[in-house]
Amino acid sequence: MFFSLATLYPVDPPGSPRSLFRVHPVQLSYWLDEVWATARRTPPLPSRKADKNLVFLDDAVLDALDLPTQPAPPFLAPSGLTTNGPFQWSGQPGPTELNCPPRLWHHLIYAYLIESTGVLEVFAEVIRRLVIGETLGVLSPESIAWVRATEQLFFREPPPFAINGVLSEVRPFERTNRRNAYWRMFGLDLPHPVPQTWANSGPLADWKAHTGPINDDFRAKWTEFLRQIWLGVENRLNSSGPNTADASFIALLAVALKDMLNNRRRGGTLAREELAYVSMLSWFHLTLDTDTSIVVDLQAKASSPADRLAALAQRVGMSPAQHARELFDLAEPTATVLRGIEAGLFDTEASAETLFRAGTNLATDMVNIINNWQSATGERIKERPTGTVITAGSGQPLRVPVPGSQPGLPRQDFTPVPAGAGTANGHRG
Repeated sequence: MFFSLATLYPVDPPGSPRSLFRVHPVQLSYWLDEVWATARRTPPLPSRKADKNLVFLDDAVLDALDLPTQPAPPFLAPSGLTTNGPFQWSGQPGPTELNCPPRLWHHLIYAYLIESTGVLEVFAEVIRRLVIGETLGVLSPESIAWVRATEQLFFREPPPFAINGVLSEVRPFERTNRRNAYWRMFGLDLPHPVPQTWANSGPLADWKAHTGPINDDFRAKWTEFLRQIWLGVENRLNSSGPNTADASFIALLAVALKDMLNNRRRGGTLAREELAYVSMLSWFHLTLDTDTSIVVDLQAKASSPADRLAALAQRVGMSPAQHARELFDLAEPTATVLRGIEAGLFDTEASAETLFRAGTNLATDMVNIINNWQSATGERIKERPTGTVITAGSGQPLRVPVPGSQPGLPRQDFTPVPAGAGTANGHRG
């Protein structure tokens, strides 16, 4: 989301977040409410359900949580955010017709994958060091503005009544609140523990106690979905011999994933959390996407987000995820594919075939997702798992997929770490 907003500022080079990071945080906070209000007006994805909007919420849910339609009182003033410059106030709502298909904010999987790099814990420690002392050196004015905006937007309670205000007395710890959302939607915990600095801030051990239903079969079905697409890639040029690709089975998996994810969205559940966490993680992703002022001031210039994160982590005695590069590369395309799955774009054999059809951008993205997911998780997607029951001459399991859990499939955390490996991930090594 913040990537698209940054591109609207006329700066050199195009897309640099330099001006966005100098916008007053109160404007950016109000702007998130305006983005929420605009979500119902986003054009629908090209699907057979043409009236299905991209937020996967009924208008009634959006209306129930939206701002009043009358002129706003002072505490609900428009953001006034204008892309003419970071120090101007237009008195009107800011730009929300952003060039960011397929929707205004990414799927929750984007936040999960970016946070799995350890980026948030590294930046929490960076900001803590910057605001309590001078161990990291002197900052430029641009970096001072970034620190102020970041601390006030993401490391304190949001302004009263803000749409991203998902912190309160009944759920007071952001770290466990985010883990709760990922656990419910994907049945996955983050691959790193809460750092010791913050581990004593409250009752963190019981955050799974009252979640109710969770999608604990997501990883197994998603992995099988990728495996079946790889079979399609392997066999798409076959002119003779057996062909184990089966687009109809991929469609069945897509429907099972769609039903599973939509079950967690009933009645607008996790909608505000998705907006809050995706926008938060996109801010840090944007910070690392180029050599921004804070990256330069902290002597962390590099050629990729993962390398910049590693350099920043080193400054504060921490280590990012071992496979941070793959996680960064996975985040946006995986979010787009899952959003398409939820919209029903791959429910038919013909549409599922586009996922591995040669010469398409979608098929190219899917191969990249498969390669990066296999590398990040250690799951051998390009091989049939040991002990899988396969019908004769087929690459598909014996049973068709269903949304619920399948007995005998163990639930795993995102990135298995061998015992004794000592791999740090967003916490002190």
